[in-house]
Amino acid sequence: MKNDYQKYLKALSVFLLIIWILSCSGRSGKIKENRVNPSNTVNSEVTSKLIRIVSPEEDAGFKLNQAVKLTLALENKKSVPDSVTIYFNGKFVTTIKPDHLECLIPPSFTVATGRKSLKVTAYKGGNSQNTITRFIVIYSDIVPKKFGYKVIHTYPHDREAFTQGLFYDNGVLFEGTGENTSSLREVNLESGKVVRQLNLDNSLFGEGITLYRDRIYQVTWQSKVGFVYNKSDFKLINKIYYPTEGWGLTTIDDKIVMSDGSNILYFFEPEMFTVISKVEVYDNEKKRDSLNELEYINGEIWANIWLNNHIARIDPKTGKVLGYIDLKGILPAADRHADTDVLNGIAYDNKGNRIFVTGKKWPKLFEIKVTE
Repeated sequence: MKNDYQKYLKALSVFLLIIWILSCSGRSGKIKENRVNPSNTVNSEVTSKLIRIVSPEEDAGFKLNQAVKLTLALENKKSVPDSVTIYFNGKFVTTIKPDHLECLIPPSFTVATGRKSLKVTAYKGGNSQNTITRFIVIYSDIVPKKFGYKVIHTYPHDREAFTQGLFYDNGVLFEGTGENTSSLREVNLESGKVVRQLNLDNSLFGEGITLYRDRIYQVTWQSKVGFVYNKSDFKLINKIYYPTEGWGLTTIDDKIVMSDGSNILYFFEPEMFTVISKVEVYDNEKKRDSLNELEYINGEIWANIWLNNHIARIDPKTGKVLGYIDLKGILPAADRHADTDVLNGIAYDNKGNRIFVTGKKWPKLFEIKVTE
């Protein structure tokens, strides 16, 4: 009985193998037939280039709210597309016909600074046959104003504090520090003394801090992890994660804004800490790199520029630099030691309309008034 069953299984296996071979053979024949059948595949005409971009050139510069003239040309007059679609930075602009291969992209599209894409796709016979992408740069449409400063008051500051984040709330100064002893601190403004301090793990390099409702957010430099604390007792509530380096933080209404040392500002939804938008910061001549500690002041984002004595005043909607504050010389030479580092730290007293600035391992914190 067992031998008969084994013979049956062997015969069944041979039968199935024959069917599989015949099936594969038939499938192969169909593929070969399709490859030589123009009606079933995209032919050589479909994959050929139909158009090219004449202007603007790659990385050509334009100003905010300026129209962009796009000029195309046919690659081969014998192969003319039926239509051409145009997108600007991912947004549909228009569809044009081959008898007029020009398009004026209106100013309503160039409303934010940054490197933007022009995408052009030619269609023939209902198929997308030729797509070209070119980038242009939108610069600010104004020359940034130049500002100076006047010191209103000077306060003591912990010389060992490697200041990375700073904000002021209801009479209390909060500070985030980095380097060897990264921490979150509550500081008495008048005396400069640390009232409360929470140290981060030694593996972490602390960066910017900000207040959202009753919670303090703190990011770290290269670990791509941050922390959410109760403001009242520094109790850890949650961890947050982000795909870039963490530098500065500030809060605008229901969004948290983060810098990463580049010219990009990221806008996060606070609960899940997901990026919902971003702006690229440019002045009228160049992108504004090295954005560091942030503060939101009267509708503007103020940003320390790393390794620089300037603060950039930024329009958060367009990304353009409205002005630069030059704080050169604010810390006297007599107060500088060998380990005194750069200007970093901006805090704003919204109720008292006071602006505070300091630096990494500075012995003083300054209340300033901005002057033109």
